[in-house]
Amino acid sequence: MSIFNLDILEQELTGAKKIAITGHIRPDGDCIGSCSALYQYLIECKKELNIEQVDVYLETFGQEYNILSGIDKIRHRFDYDDTYDVMITLDCSSLDRLGHSIRYFETAKRTICIDHHITNDNFADVNHVVADASSTCEVIYDLLVDSRITKEIAKSLYIGIVHDTGIFRHVSTSGKTMEIAASLIRKGIDFTKLIDETFTQKTYAQMQIMGRALMESVLYMDGKLIASSISLDTMKLYEVTHTDLDGIIDQLRTAKGTEVAMFIYETEEGDNKISLRSNGRVNVSEIARSFGGGGHVKAAGCSMEGTAIDAIAKIIPHIEAQLIN
Repeated sequence: MSIFNLDILEQELTGAKKIAITGHIRPDGDCIGSCSALYQYLIECKKELNIEQVDVYLETFGQEYNILSGIDKIRHRFDYDDTYDVMITLDCSSLDRLGHSIRYFETAKRTICIDHHITNDNFADVNHVVADASSTCEVIYDLLVDSRITKEIAKSLYIGIVHDTGIFRHVSTSGKTMEIAASLIRKGIDFTKLIDETFTQKTYAQMQIMGRALMESVLYMDGKLIASSISLDTMKLYEVTHTDLDGIIDQLRTAKGTEVAMFIYETEEGDNKISLRSNGRVNVSEIARSFGGGGHVKAAGCSMEGTAIDAIAKIIPHIEAQLIN
């Protein structure tokens, strides 16, 4: 990792009139939080940095994130004709994870990637990857001037940290993570409300689909792997989308005695998104990388064609190989 700080970021933005921010496909709390926080920060600094326009591009996400300031300014369509002086990608480890926003990345004069995924392949002109950070929001916090972090920016950063650490339960949580969270709380945020409304609370339909996924889960490898899947037809039956499936993989991971949890859902007929979680012995980022995905040692994902059973059959040998070794 090269040395990168706020001064260098501002140097990279010098002369940039139009800036775009984006994150990965199917954005999660860390992606949404980091994009929202950096957007608000750049808007705060527009005059001194001589910026004329800042736009954020993300795929649609759950309404629970409407609690954040500036969310209504995010563009969910990718048919705007804008070209940008600088495009900043957040929480995205590879070009193929940019989705439709890649059109703006490819036409931008300068590109910057800020991330915390160990599998990041340094695809931008400037790459700032802190693999031992709990979240991209933690990385963003380190780049900003504390006195310029407003209460609203603090809310966005806190949500990102909370979501990527599983409310400070995941191994990626460090003493520094907790110190940053404390500093954000001191900004006056209602942290319990943020956790409840974006992480804990579920709609009735979300609880139903989670119950269905847990009820139909299956143990493999003598109980070392727990896997479940949700088809497009099932999503239609419960009138939910992929944004309503958050939290299912983490519930599967709590099954006692398991080493790996696997959750599969259809994104379109014949295509599947696969989430993997490890309880310690298995490096799921290595497995995901074998199938063109990536992530972290204990939390990763990839995409596959075929059926859910096909995906499970392909993943099992990789888990077995690690457990044997």
